[in-house]
Amino acid sequence: MPARTQPARGGWRWGRVLALLALVAVLTVLTLPLLRGPPGATERYVTEEVGAGPVSQVVGATGALNPVTTVLVGTQVSGTVASRHVDYNSRVKPGDVLLRLEPTLLQAEVDQAAAELADKQALLGVAQANLLRYEGLVARGFVAPLSLDQYRQALASAHAQVDLAQAKLTRARTNLGYATVRSPVAGVVVAREVEVGQTVAANFQTPTLFKIAPDLTRMQVDTNVAEADVGAIQPGAPVSFTVDAYADRRFTGTVRHVRLNPTIQQNVVTYNVVVDAANPDERLLPGMTAHLKFTIAQRDNALRAPNAALRYKPSAAGKQAASGSSVYVLAEGGVAPRAVKTGITDGRYTELLEGDLRAGDRVVIDETERGSEAKPSLRMRAF
Repeated sequence: MPARTQPARGGWRWGRVLALLALVAVLTVLTLPLLRGPPGATERYVTEEVGAGPVSQVVGATGALNPVTTVLVGTQVSGTVASRHVDYNSRVKPGDVLLRLEPTLLQAEVDQAAAELADKQALLGVAQANLLRYEGLVARGFVAPLSLDQYRQALASAHAQVDLAQAKLTRARTNLGYATVRSPVAGVVVAREVEVGQTVAANFQTPTLFKIAPDLTRMQVDTNVAEADVGAIQPGAPVSFTVDAYADRRFTGTVRHVRLNPTIQQNVVTYNVVVDAANPDERLLPGMTAHLKFTIAQRDNALRAPNAALRYKPSAAGKQAASGSSVYVLAEGGVAPRAVKTGITDGRYTELLEGDLRAGDRVVIDETERGSEAKPSLRMRAF
């Protein structure tokens, strides 16, 4: 007969041992809080040290970068663009040709004015000759002296007609010169508004052909600041800003002035604050969006506390929140308030002007356990 196999008693014993160890581990984890007891003050409250350091109060705003000066170049005469000699980003000097208009009609006006001048000069010669002739007749008694008045008047009128024709010729020549548009300043062409073949009409309004920035190494930021903050911004105040193109670089500037003309949109009043900024490498380009921070107050070595300490209020039953500005410090049985007088804030730290606090004191900023009724409980799951 085949031999009967006996179950492995060693494997069964190891299974019981492992199960017992697992049960002991679970009971240890669940009963550990009870064995340690309720958390102490140093474990329940999160504190931070009061210390000395810089505090800057800033006002944020968004604006647009623009050249400090932009020259609009136009034309005083109408015509068709015959040639264009510059484009975007072209660097120009005073007197450089920007474009030329078709000069045919303007040249015809010059020729017409020159012909009119020649005709008036001929009439002037006749008037002079007539006056000389009649002066001789009067001298010899053949003609009454009174008749000379009309010849003198004719000569004066001829002189006036010559002057008028000369002025017309000067204007025609000047308009012909305007057909060649030249740069009035040295700078960079930041915009052009015309193409070759386009008709330019200057009858009612001078058209803008080019925009030239004389100096891109100096820029200005035009930004709108709310009326609640504009009173703290003064000319000469330092400003820092960033642009999206160079997010890892911070630029600096100063407030030039606050323009008195307000902008009102949907009952919101803002004022244009102009900021000067250096741009030696010309990385800042016109039209970029700048995110500014105006420094309206600065303390280099102020006694400061974290803002979280000023916001903290105790949650334990029977603890009354202090009125006014106050912080809490650890005390026997919990926390105790300390009244303080605050100064400027940078959003993270607040300057402490008065109060019973010194550098190195620790103030409460939060609790790890909210509420005194919370007690650890033991719940066991049936196996």
